[in-house]
Amino acid sequence: MELQQMRYVIAVAETSSFTRAAERCLVVQSALSHQIARLERELGARLFDRTSRRVRLTPAGEAFLPAARASLEAAERASADVAASVGEVRGRLAVGVIPTVAAVDVPAALGDFRRRHPQVRISLRVGASGDLADQVRERALDVAFLGLPTTAEPRGVAARELARDRLVVVVAPDHRLAGEPVVTLKSLASEIFVDFPAGTAGRVQTDQAFAAAGIERDVAFEVSTTDFTVPLVASGLGVAMMPSAYAPQLAGVVAIEISDAPGRVEYVVWSASSPTPAATAFLSGVPGFPSVPRAKP
Repeated sequence: MELQQMRYVIAVAETSSFTRAAERCLVVQSALSHQIARLERELGARLFDRTSRRVRLTPAGEAFLPAARASLEAAERASADVAASVGEVRGRLAVGVIPTVAAVDVPAALGDFRRRHPQVRISLRVGASGDLADQVRERALDVAFLGLPTTAEPRGVAARELARDRLVVVVAPDHRLAGEPVVTLKSLASEIFVDFPAGTAGRVQTDQAFAAAGIERDVAFEVSTTDFTVPLVASGLGVAMMPSAYAPQLAGVVAIEISDAPGRVEYVVWSASSPTPAATAFLSGVPGFPSVPRAKP
């Protein structure tokens, strides 16, 4: 059993495709398929069910995958720790960010890190705060930048608060409220909203604020990224709530202060148990990061 075979299995499992897995691993598909077939013979079990339409893990594959990931992580960590012992930072750095991160200029931070540690492979994932926190706990991500309601805190991960902010409402330039300096939640009750999916941290803070005010609202459009939120708002299809520190980045819409707006807290989080040398080096470049506090249970 070889580490490369494990990489191939993980790639197929994550992409549900031998073709996409081969592209990710930079090998021809026939070579990847041959190595997985060879591993299956060695294990005496099929790892994937293959049809013309889909590829999915068998029960044996489901059992194999966590151990394969752990083995690869251990091998990569061993190599990174040896390099760190002689003053070099190597390995990988997987960073997660929410679409509306504003407390840190993530591209600039990654650029600075890359200049200091060119041998580290960097991956960047965009997602919802809850999903990113789960991935840090599972060690699929090394570091993540989250935005949470003031009523919530990251759990099961090490965390540092970066900034506190309040939400504003963004509207089309010709919207009836566009000229107002300040509005209230009550004045937004009749609006159509564009918002993140129900249950996500970006949505919860707004839902809680309207519920506390006794106001029902109509969320007609649910989107997972601001790439779609802004065009919908600019087209006059609805309004949206955004962090005030993030809103200035948005073109084609008008941001209005809300007097009774819900609050928001941005955090950087990382693995509570022995962060990798790459994660530690990256975090050292995050503004206001003097130490590594322990995770909350």
